[in-house]
Amino acid sequence: MSIAKAIKESRAYLCLECGKCTGSCPVSRFNRGYSPRILVNKAIRSGHLELLKDKNIWVCLTCKLCDERCPANIDYIELTLAIRQEAQKIGEEAICSHGGAAQSLMRIMSTPDLQQKRMDWIDNDLEVAGSGETLYFVGCLPYFDVLFKDIEVNTIKAAKASIKILNHLGITPVVLPNERCCGHDLLWGGELENFKKLAQYNINEINKAGVKKIIFSCPEGYRTFKIDYPKYFECNFEVQHITEVIAEAMDQGKIKLKEFAKTVSYQDPCRLGRHLGIYDEPRKAITSVPQLKLKEMVRNRKSAICCGVSAWMNCSTYSKSIQLARLKEAKQTGADLLVLACPKCEIHFNCAMKDDKVGEDVKIETIQLVTLIADLLDGS
Repeated sequence: MSIAKAIKESRAYLCLECGKCTGSCPVSRFNRGYSPRILVNKAIRSGHLELLKDKNIWVCLTCKLCDERCPANIDYIELTLAIRQEAQKIGEEAICSHGGAAQSLMRIMSTPDLQQKRMDWIDNDLEVAGSGETLYFVGCLPYFDVLFKDIEVNTIKAAKASIKILNHLGITPVVLPNERCCGHDLLWGGELENFKKLAQYNINEINKAGVKKIIFSCPEGYRTFKIDYPKYFECNFEVQHITEVIAEAMDQGKIKLKEFAKTVSYQDPCRLGRHLGIYDEPRKAITSVPQLKLKEMVRNRKSAICCGVSAWMNCSTYSKSIQLARLKEAKQTGADLLVLACPKCEIHFNCAMKDDKVGEDVKIETIQLVTLIADLLDGS
């Protein structure tokens, strides 16, 4: 999409210069050199080459908080996405965290004939199928476990827990041995063509397996399949997040949980919350646990602050400040655990807490929501 078209479709011309976007932005709070309002102004008024070479176009977390607060309903993140795609065309790109390892892995996965070995994590007590109507999309969880072993996160637990829950509900999900990354990070990094390659490959594999419904535990994968894939390809399947499945099953009396006498707080992932509007289902799952108490952070639901990094592009001292402020907010609720619903939230928050310089006022144990529910399933 051209910049001119993106300006029109995002309604950028309606900017009131009120500054609510900048005042809401978690990045702008710590990085005084970044302002969504100034970037919108530059998109409208400056030469496009100057805009495309501005390093601030990669700073946005695309968390959608500015979209929530804008009185003119400007679609900042879609404008940002279009600008990044145009910047990629002239050779501009973000400074990626972890040496660009995650991006390199995703680009490798866009190779048509690539064969992966990614099924070793499936235990004998998990029932999966090679074809059928319901697919569990694992995503990059097996690779995250390798890339972030040094901070002792175990993201594959969420995949195991999701399948355990589905099995409990009488569902034997398809798990594809050679599925690829959904392409979320490449898309938001402006690499549209590589994103399309991954999307087309995944859709073909899903269709060959006879899948009618796809279930995700990763909000980014869910958003990508629900919103981004249909923009470019025909998608003949339904998509659901695992928290929707759990909440639905609880309404039908299909899930009973053991007691868990703890106090928890919950982190709304930006993709699951502001991008897709899923706030109630995770909370229904949490509050259905007997003896468990949910203490909300001051900023929750639509006002929640995200985990500070997006698409492995903008991990900086500002990101660390966002993470530590959010962890402090969670700790101030008096919770024993911070419940998460996104693998990247798990990685980023735990990475922040590994810093020897941070105090006890930000340290809190984390657990994935699906892991919490799977561990408490009452088989009786």
